[in-house]
Amino acid sequence: MPLQGVCWFFCCRQGFSLLGRDYGEKEEEESFELRNKEDLTPNGRWLLREVRGGWVKQRRYWFVLSQDSLDYYSGAEKGARRLGTLVLTNLCSVIWPNKQTYKETYWSITVYGRKHCYRLYTRHFNEAVHWACAIQKIIDTKSPVETPTQLLIRDIEENKFNPEVVEHIYEHNPILKYTQGPLYAPLLPFPYGSAEHTHSGKGYGSVREEAVRIFNCLQQLESVRDPVPIIQGVLQTCLDLRPLRDEVYCQLVKQTSHTPSPYTAAHLRYWQLLTCMSCTFLPGPTVLKYLRFHLKTQSQSPESEMDNYASFISEALDKTKCRECVPSWEEIQMLMSRQEMLCTVHYPGPGSCQLYISSHTTANEVVRRMQEKLGLQDSKNTFALYEQNALWEQPVAGSALIADILTRFKFTTKESESKSQWKLCFKLYCLLDADNISVDSIEYLFLFEQCHDMVVRGQLPACEEDLQALAALRLQCLMGDFSTHVPCPPLDELYPGRMLETQVLVSLSSPQAMPPCKGATQGCPTMQRFPTGLLAGTLWSHTATAAHKQKVEQDIRLRSRLKEEAAAVMASILERWKGLAGYNRRDSIAAYLAIARQWSGFGCTLYEVDFYISSTGSFSQKLWLGVAATSVSLYKQGESEALESFPYGQICSYGVSDSNTFKITAGDRDLLFETNKLTEIMQLMNAYFNAIHRQRGKGEDPDITITESTEMSFRHLAPTPTPTLLELPSHPV
Repeated sequence: MPLQGVCWFFCCRQGFSLLGRDYGEKEEEESFELRNKEDLTPNGRWLLREVRGGWVKQRRYWFVLSQDSLDYYSGAEKGARRLGTLVLTNLCSVIWPNKQTYKETYWSITVYGRKHCYRLYTRHFNEAVHWACAIQKIIDTKSPVETPTQLLIRDIEENKFNPEVVEHIYEHNPILKYTQGPLYAPLLPFPYGSAEHTHSGKGYGSVREEAVRIFNCLQQLESVRDPVPIIQGVLQTCLDLRPLRDEVYCQLVKQTSHTPSPYTAAHLRYWQLLTCMSCTFLPGPTVLKYLRFHLKTQSQSPESEMDNYASFISEALDKTKCRECVPSWEEIQMLMSRQEMLCTVHYPGPGSCQLYISSHTTANEVVRRMQEKLGLQDSKNTFALYEQNALWEQPVAGSALIADILTRFKFTTKESESKSQWKLCFKLYCLLDADNISVDSIEYLFLFEQCHDMVVRGQLPACEEDLQALAALRLQCLMGDFSTHVPCPPLDELYPGRMLETQVLVSLSSPQAMPPCKGATQGCPTMQRFPTGLLAGTLWSHTATAAHKQKVEQDIRLRSRLKEEAAAVMASILERWKGLAGYNRRDSIAAYLAIARQWSGFGCTLYEVDFYISSTGSFSQKLWLGVAATSVSLYKQGESEALESFPYGQICSYGVSDSNTFKITAGDRDLLFETNKLTEIMQLMNAYFNAIHRQRGKGEDPDITITESTEMSFRHLAPTPTPTLLELPSHPV
């Protein structure tokens, strides 16, 4: 039996005007109030009133939901006149009732069809759900709708080895060929629906509307002076609206087929956008076959620009993976001319290399090429790329596309802030053999520079005397013998600022340096409850002013003491520097590393841990988790002796237990760490475990890998002498 009901009817002449032109008529958006059959009045007249303007008469209509359509009639009696129909196909959609569409005492549902959009209202939530569910069930039973373009693509695929048939298909179907006219409907099927139903929050209309708008943008490429903004806008839309990617490919194939003037610069703009698309997104399997066939058949003559673009696109389609970012202006300009980009890769110290990269170059490839360029292919240690600025760094996953990283740098870097300048840096990653590095190799300089970075960050536990000695050796290495005529680097590039601040705060917190708060013997006034009434505001104002004044005085005192302490430390460093006269660069580096190696954790990577708890009841806050070649250790920040150390042979499993917690099982103990460096810890531990397997002849991959932590769930590993690696995507470096 068809679903029937009485509805309150409102009609307005608005809706899908853009797409309506495809069918030669305007679409209607209609609103109804669903009512039960029992609500019918005895005389059957439901005319209430007439509203002038955009609205027409408001009436109750009798609705019938059948297997093919949603119809409304003038009345419930047999033989009543049918006044409207919304044909239901699998492209129709229903917006169910929710709080956002609830208005005063009405719940609403919306039904989108090809020609109409019906909005229906009811006072009862269950009644609205009943209608929505019934309509959706009918939609779900419908066969997929195929557009003429889809049918023709299938015909071309079936006859691709018969050129005469293919030519006949193109000749008699203008929808497949270049046009200067507008497109009124998408080439591929998309669900009917509104902007808020499909892609809210980004300013887009429905996918159907956006498909038509994009075609208009493509046609503008022929006349604009600079096509890059349009190309980037189309790519951004395809990134945001994934279903549009196949549509844009079909539109570009259409506009590069049977073109009247194929060799003009205006026409080549379509090929340039197709080139950018092929380096950013892969089409679906059906459209990919259609595109490859098009690339083979559309070349007018060998060595032509069209032929060059077709060959470039064919090769790109074999390499492309979906991008995380839309190509930058620079990359688009390079793609338009089928050129590679120049990328600067820094390494520890002031050095850098420039490499040519494509849209498909990964961090793995750059690491390999940097090793070859710097002569590090035979090193027992491993290397990785890092995203880095003056305040922060993190390793780059080997499968990451360099073009995406460079694009992200352009969006995040502010030219006016030097500390936010991002760069790619090639560095030591796993320090497996620090003792046998040749002192004449660039790898030895890497070790020195990265060790000094740890010192400056305060991550090399050492006494004050050793820290000053390290700073003096750094000066001797960089500048040679002491001279008053050579400008000296700032203290924060030689000595850990954290250590300086700690010393000052300790000195200021002593009773002699920090006078007690006035009134402390009577209780601090800010800790008392103030009386309410007329004077309460005045009392609080005086107290707040006094507290603010005291804080300002403390800040001034702190800054003054920091300057004094910094001057004293710098003077002491300079005196030590004078005593190093005659040391050459190699001697200075060797002496520097000799002091650093006194720490038992030398060579490990330290990660800050907010808190640590074990199954034995141990609990600590603000620790360092050190990941090294043979073990994982826990340190109190600033202390050289490890609280606990766990050789890899004792670790049974490790992984992520929730969003911010890292878990290690060592023997019968479970160790939990709260940290925001989960992915980096997982990557480095996997790399070291892979090295262990390689050394013992158990690993198939001869290279050490950095893993891209895509699974954020804890896994128990097999109870072997060394744990099995987590099954995460990995890459050799």
